[in-house]
Amino acid sequence: MNKEQFKGKWNQFKGEVKQQYGKLTDDDLKEVEGDYDKFQGKVQERYGDEKQAVEDWAENWHKNNT
Repeated sequence: MNKEQFKGKWNQFKGEVKQQYGKLTDDDLKEVEGDYDKFQGKVQERYGDEKQAVEDWAENWHKNNT
């Protein structure tokens, strides 16, 4: 998923990411606001070693929602 695709699907994505990964707060999601680089940073901050699993989930979500 590229940055433009991420931004375009942000409103759909943020609700599902919040359900799947509850460590990402509403404030985190407001800060990210469709920016894939910021999303990756927040995932790293909140999930550390699980970063790749979260990114894989995001990629799979995108494939299933395009």
